Formats: sequence, C-alpha cells, structure tokens
Amino acid sequence: MFWRMIRRSLLRVWRAKLLIVVTVALGAVISTAVATLLVNASDKVNQELRGYGANITLRPKQAAALDELYAAGSAATLEVADLPKIKTIFWAYNILDFSPFLQTTAELDAREVPVVGVWFSKHLSLPTGEELTTGVEALRTWWEVDGEWPTPDQALVGKDLAAAIGIAPGDHLALSDTDIEVAGVVDTDGEFDDSVILDLDAVPGQPGLANWVEVSALTTPDNELSRRAAANPEGLSAKDWETWYCTAYVSAISYQIEEALPELSARAVRQVSESEGVVLDRTQLLLLLVAALCLASTALGVAGMVVRSVLERSAEIGLLKAVGATDAAVLALILTETMLVAALGTVLGIGAGFAVAQAISWQVFGSGSEANPVVFAVVAAAMVAVVLLGSAPAVRMLRRLRPAEVLHG
Repeated sequence: MFWRMIRRSLLRVWRAKLLIVVTVALGAVISTAVATLLVNASDKVNQELRGYGANITLRPKQAAALDELYAAGSAATLEVADLPKIKTIFWAYNILDFSPFLQTTAELDAREVPVVGVWFSKHLSLPTGEELTTGVEALRTWWEVDGEWPTPDQALVGKDLAAAIGIAPGDHLALSDTDIEVAGVVDTDGEFDDSVILDLDAVPGQPGLANWVEVSALTTPDNELSRRAAANPEGLSAKDWETWYCTAYVSAISYQIEEALPELSARAVRQVSESEGVVLDRTQLLLLLVAALCLASTALGVAGMVVRSVLERSAEIGLLKAVGATDAAVLALILTETMLVAALGTVLGIGAGFAVAQAISWQVFGSGSEANPVVFAVVAAAMVAVVLLGSAPAVRMLRRLRPAEVLHG
C-alpha cells in the first residue's frame, strides 16, 4: 500500500515533482562544478602561476652564505653536469622546468659587454632513463623575442644593447673572436636587456659552469607546518616530518633538492611562493562561498515547493490521519516521495555539473578536470542534507495538521 500511494502521488502531481527535480538538479550542477574545480584548482592555478617565474633558486653553498651576509651576489660557480639529479627527488614530477644562469663579460667591437649563459631549450637524459627538455624558453614565458628562439650556436641580444650597437635578427656578432648569429632581439623586462644571451655551452672560457639555477616547481601553499619546517626541519616530530616531507611544500622540495645535490643551497623565492598561496586561498574561498550560496538557495527552493505540496494535499493528509495513520507514517510518505524525486535531480545534476566543470576548465586553464568519485559522493550527501533541511518547515506543518480542521469544510 505504501509504495502504491507513492506511485499514484508521483503520477498524479508530476508537475510539482518536476519543479523539485529541476531545483535540485540546478543545485547539484553548480555544486558539482564548483567542487570539481575546487579539487583541481590548486594544481591548475599553480600551473598558471608557473608562467610568472621560478619559485626556487639554487646556488653554491658558499655563495648562498655570502648572499645572506652581503647584499651583493657572489660570483661563485657550480657544476651543471649534476643538475639532472633534480628530477630524481621524491617530487620529481612537480619539477616543471629549470635552467642554469652564468653571468660574465666578453669583448664585442673593442668593448666589454655583459654575457649571460643559459639553457634555451636543453634536451637531457635523466638518471632514471627518462628524457626531458627544459630551459628559459619555458621558464621565462614573458620574454618577448623579436625573431626566433636561438639554437645552441646562436644568440639573443637584449633590446637596449641591440639598439646601442644597431643589431637586428639575422646579423652576426664577433664576440671574443667568435662569429655568432643573432637569432632574435629580446625584451627581458629590464633583466638582461643590456646583455648578449648565449647557450651555456657557448659562453667563452667557462664551460659547464653556472652562478645559479632557477627551478619552477608545482607546490602546495605554505601553512604553519611548512613554515616551521623551513626554519628548522630537524626540530619536527617524526609524524610532522613525514607529513611535511611527503607534501609538495616549496620548503620540502627545496630540502629534497639539497639532498640530491648536497653542494648546493636551495632557497624559495618567497615573493612567488607566498603570492601563490594568497591567490589559491582566495580562489578556494570564492568557490566555497559560491557553493554555500547555491546550497542555501536550493534548500529555500525545496522548502517552498514541499510546503506548497503539503498545503495542496492537506485534505488527503487529514484523511490519512483520520483513518489511523500516525504522524511518522505520513511523514515517511512525504519524505520518501521528496527524496526519490530529489535523487533523480541529483543524478542528473551531478552529470551535468561535471560537464560544466570540464567546459570551464578547458576555457580557463586549457585542460580538463579529472572525475573524482569523492566529489560526486560529497555532492550527493550535501543534496540529501539540503533536501532534508528544506523539508523541515513541511515536517512542522504536518505535525500540527489536525484532521478535524482540514476535513470540516
């Protein structure tokens, strides 16, 4: 009898039930989209921020110590042959790009000009057997090159130096008695605009050496644990140390790089890493507020429609009570109908919400979001809670409904 009454009710007042399906589905669409983006936001926003520069700098330990004592940088050099070991650490896949930098001078037309050695686009064979291409072409995405990115036997010339000596792409430089073709003129936003930029192996007189290395890594925003670890890793408890070491904090990645390359000191670029944390925190807060407002709106919509349904069926409910139905039995009938309808809306909404998240992710980040069963389960549980909360006013109305009053007329 119970299920027969539910079936008849669903068929008889299907328009009202359809409104509940639509309301719950809309809530589930937005909640699923927001939750999916929230789960993937950290990596995707971090990936976007990697275009604004490296967040870890490696220097020889001697140079790092001197830099902490004096404002001027040290001219100490490091060997670049061991740099592929960076990709052997626990968080190897979070290391996106890196490049060594060497600053020196060379003679050009009877004048000394600054020379910078880098990896433009270096192909490496890693100790793990993997292949990797890295360099400033990926690390310095804001450099504007008039011409082409150079091959290892070509050069870039900073725009200020190019203007001073009248150099254009395709010209040749006699740099320390070596003829080098200029592939392009580069605007480095003031960083190396007065310099000749060469492949590191082509810098005269200092093969295989660099002053520092810049690393771009995908990291987790800092928190209290990561800050304590950055100050004193040895002071952590065993549990905290394991949590920190196995989380992609910039301090943990820096520590692991120092383990792989003990002759180097790895330091986080705080302006970059702290900015990442601020942007991610604000992005996540915005998404959480949108989800909360969406769930609140869904609860209000469900509340209005369930109350309306109870009012329209007050005579039927009064008759049920008059023939002996308890409040619990009537309440079970109404809530079962509502939950079945809401379940349909939730399933439809979760599917549509994931499609919306995919569309937004491709539009904003240029890549899709991964389906996460946990997100779907959380959204489903949230919609159950919202429907139950929205049904609370109808529950109070059912308990107060007196058969004599509604049947008197």
